[in-house]
Amino acid sequence: MPPPPTTIARQPFHGMTKPIGSVCNLDCTYCFYLEKARLYEGQGGRRMSREVLVAYVRDYIASQPGREVHFAWQGGEPTLAGLDFFREAVELQKRFGVGRVIHNAFQTNGTLLDDEWGGFLAKNNFLVGISVDGPRDIHDGYRVDKGQKPTFDRVMNGVDVLKRHKVEFNTLTTVHKKNSRRGVDVYRFLREIGSGYIQFIPIVERSAEATEAAASGLWLSPPPDHPDADEFDSQVTEWSVRPKDYGDFLCSIFDEWVQRDVGRFFVQQFDAALANWAGEPAGICVFSEKCGRAVAVEHNGDVYSCDHYVYPHYKLGNLLNTSMGAMIDSPGQQAFGDAKADSLPRYCRECAVRFACHGECPKHRFLTTPHGEPGLNYLCGAYKKFFTHIDSAMRTMSALLSAGQAPAAIMQIPRGQWLRAAKGR
Repeated sequence: MPPPPTTIARQPFHGMTKPIGSVCNLDCTYCFYLEKARLYEGQGGRRMSREVLVAYVRDYIASQPGREVHFAWQGGEPTLAGLDFFREAVELQKRFGVGRVIHNAFQTNGTLLDDEWGGFLAKNNFLVGISVDGPRDIHDGYRVDKGQKPTFDRVMNGVDVLKRHKVEFNTLTTVHKKNSRRGVDVYRFLREIGSGYIQFIPIVERSAEATEAAASGLWLSPPPDHPDADEFDSQVTEWSVRPKDYGDFLCSIFDEWVQRDVGRFFVQQFDAALANWAGEPAGICVFSEKCGRAVAVEHNGDVYSCDHYVYPHYKLGNLLNTSMGAMIDSPGQQAFGDAKADSLPRYCRECAVRFACHGECPKHRFLTTPHGEPGLNYLCGAYKKFFTHIDSAMRTMSALLSAGQAPAAIMQIPRGQWLRAAKGR
């Protein structure tokens, strides 16, 4: 079958590619992607075929409107696809990417990395993301293997491989019930292992009972303004982070970071916040006004609206018969992305920190507002606290940027001085 004609997208887009689907060697308690195996039951292996790989690399490069093309390989656990798979992917990128600058990012739990992997990743300039939740006692709370055994030591061995081969790496840390009250401990640990760029992902997973209730039009939890809001856990799983704890987690880390680590260690939430305060694009979808340009690519070529919306309703098509550029700019995907802003309740539209939050991710919007409107984010209380807490610092760093200075200069200004100056604006 000849490949579908390429459609060049109107703007750059991002694909989160699942070369092994949801297959993983770990069994993390909170993983939302393991269940996706049910979408492909009875359809054979989960490793991306050569046919799909060739079609994907060719069309993904050709569909991008810019000179730079960013590939992101995720899972499941992408190392299970094998080194030969990625060797071929790199060769295909060279074949189809003449005249382009190709980048590769690779998100892994790190447990299967060895020197052969390290050499390959270094040689081909892969940026590696390591999933680790903090020190041993925190990490092993939920991140276990199929035999329910701890994985911390294996992850640290993987980090050592990357360091030994001088592979650039960052970290992805989920924030959940077990680590959300130990923010500074988690941050210091990530700093100590050499993570120059830190991503925090809040775990918010709804219970089956809550999902059924929502489908019936019932909303079990009160809005954040409710005096008992932080005690209502009826909609989320036991391991989900609680809003108050997540707000405290971010604030405590920010207070340490802003006094000693600005410009040395980068935290995704802080970078996005500074961009929004400076009137620039946030750089990540959750804090952008709209979304819809970060799709998920499954092992068989199916493309979905978002990594968190891999459900039949949000399937855009298959890259074997439709160009990704056409899918990303399709009316359905456009409506999906616009809905993030269009569906904001009045309570959010009138919020003082809307410019920094934009309602965060739609998948977390399952509360009702004080006015009774559906669509309030479960983490609203956390973000109100966090964005209010950092306002003075962000105003100061934004002013430094406007004056042509580095934001890190804030560390040379006495805290009380920039607090007073920001409040006086």
